[in-house]
Amino acid sequence: MSTERRIPNDFRLIVTGGGTGGHTYPALTAIRAMRDRLAALGQSLEVLWIGTADGLEARVAPAEGIEFATVATGKIRRSGNPLKMLSAANVRDMARVPLGVAQARKLVSDFAPHVVLATGGYVAVPAGLAARMCKRPLVLHEQTVRLGLANRKLAGSATRIAVSSESSLPLLPEAVRGLAVVTGNPVRPEVLTGHADKAVQVLGLDGFDRRLPTVYVTGGAQGSQQINDLVAGELPWLLERANVVHQCGPAHREALAARAAGLPTALAARYHVTGFVGPELPDVLALADLVISRSGAGTLAELTALGKPAVFVPLATAAGNEQAHNARHLETSGAAVALLGDVTGGHLRDAVGPLLEDPVRREAMATAARAHGRPDAADRLVDVLLSAASG
Repeated sequence: MSTERRIPNDFRLIVTGGGTGGHTYPALTAIRAMRDRLAALGQSLEVLWIGTADGLEARVAPAEGIEFATVATGKIRRSGNPLKMLSAANVRDMARVPLGVAQARKLVSDFAPHVVLATGGYVAVPAGLAARMCKRPLVLHEQTVRLGLANRKLAGSATRIAVSSESSLPLLPEAVRGLAVVTGNPVRPEVLTGHADKAVQVLGLDGFDRRLPTVYVTGGAQGSQQINDLVAGELPWLLERANVVHQCGPAHREALAARAAGLPTALAARYHVTGFVGPELPDVLALADLVISRSGAGTLAELTALGKPAVFVPLATAAGNEQAHNARHLETSGAAVALLGDVTGGHLRDAVGPLLEDPVRREAMATAARAHGRPDAADRLVDVLLSAASG
């Protein structure tokens, strides 16, 4: 009997994870993909999302019409010094974990899910442990190259472990390696459907010279002071060689716009600075010949699915140094350039210059990036969830 024929008509899914977009949006994309899959079979999906009151998921889940519940969590403040790990704040927060597990156990028992999906973040630990206590299948999804802290804690309780890259497999504990399946990191379908000409129209990029390559610079929704400063310092040099769309974060836009106002008119016309890029993101990505950005898991998933050459400036304070690991992973196969440590304007020029000057080199990097991309990751993850639920 096929997995689909064993799917209950009223499939119940618990999702747990969040805090940041890296944990939240892959879960949301998987929920949408599962809802579409079941609807095509004439079946329904009921979802409960277990998260925290102050995490991104607390806004995303209700906006999607998803039932949302919170549990107590404990955050570990990491340090290279083991003694600092025993701080009063860590001890106090860890004391909340048993309460969170008890709360999550009641939620899991009452909801009776056919499967639980955990995507990481501190809140995933109590809900994941509750799944094991209630004998419900638990699927972990890891967005980064290496297992995050929450998923490491839950690995021994998992039915399946979905990872985003083959390179993650040898990094898993040997005892759970047999549970792993490579799905990729779910990417929002709309990201893959952009049109370059639409970006020019919507953003009013009439001053762009379409004979030149276009660079998209982004540091995430709030922007990145480091990336903003690097690009601002090299702006005249950059605009002599390319058009630039710069998503700088709302707090930084005014200063960058003032700096651009001092540029020669021809160069200033090739520079579009904006605090935030919203629904037009797919079109901006379609327009971009090169991306300069942080190297969070979601960014990597989107850029590799699209096959975009990239220069990464990893966030040095990312948990477990995961952004640096992500960037190095793509750099080793020629799919990106990673700028690590104390990055200067010279480093940026050395990385970006050859790519702007040589379209053949850009295309080779795009091909290498595309080899890492999994635009069907959400459907692959749905397969894993349905298989785990079916035993």
